[in-house]
Amino acid sequence: MAFLEIRGVSKSFNLNGKSRSGSALPVLRDINLAINEREFVCIVGRSGSGKTTLISLVAGLIEPDQGEILLEGKPIQGPDPERGVVFQNYSLLPWMTVFENVHLGVDAVASELTAKEKRERTEHYIKLVNLGNAAGKRPLELSGGMRQRVAVARGLAMDPKVLLMDEPFGALDEMTREHMQTELLRICGETSTTVVFVTHSIPEAVFLSTRVIVMSPRPGRITDVVDVELGPRRGVDTRETEAFFAKVTEVREALRGLQPAGIEPDIEQVAEEP
Repeated sequence: MAFLEIRGVSKSFNLNGKSRSGSALPVLRDINLAINEREFVCIVGRSGSGKTTLISLVAGLIEPDQGEILLEGKPIQGPDPERGVVFQNYSLLPWMTVFENVHLGVDAVASELTAKEKRERTEHYIKLVNLGNAAGKRPLELSGGMRQRVAVARGLAMDPKVLLMDEPFGALDEMTREHMQTELLRICGETSTTVVFVTHSIPEAVFLSTRVIVMSPRPGRITDVVDVELGPRRGVDTRETEAFFAKVTEVREALRGLQPAGIEPDIEQVAEEP
């Protein structure tokens, strides 16, 4: 049995009223995916492929029209701390310090802990993301990369079974983004966390994942699954290998094959659906 399993999931929305057929507009259709425990899976796809919708379904923020999503064999029914979510916009409370933002998550899910245990758990995850010296600072005093570290720390401090990440590094500059990718792999390696990561960057997906899930748009379907076997990831050393470039090309060609004739895709960065 898979750790996280998506079975025959479809989802439609009434966007701009109705579709031409008079029914709801399909966003996802017949999605089937099995994810193993401790696996790091990246999802890529062009605009309208339903990547964010899929993450929202796994998070329990919305319900599928058809199919089911199972975590350890149990149906997902609504939001739950066992599925942590990290978004691109950080979602930090600006009037709270780094410590207070992370502690807020701990306090929400670990009411059985003593005040001392909650403090120790909060401090542990702040140190895990290398922000021990910034625990007393507020979000406006931090760089974008540091704010995203706080969001990751808060997500992990809630001790989720699955960490769902929707374009978490999309707003960062290239150098900070690459550094955060390496740090995320280190952190997830230390916590043995299962991760589902949405990105529009093909190199990012290849660098981070054990598998890249390629989705087609309107309605969103899984059209290809690319296994990534690069061994330990070591930043620039990994990104400059022939094996890395070969996998980037494989994913790129899978996306290129989904493009209508006569239209050249943006193959370095695949736009997110609105």
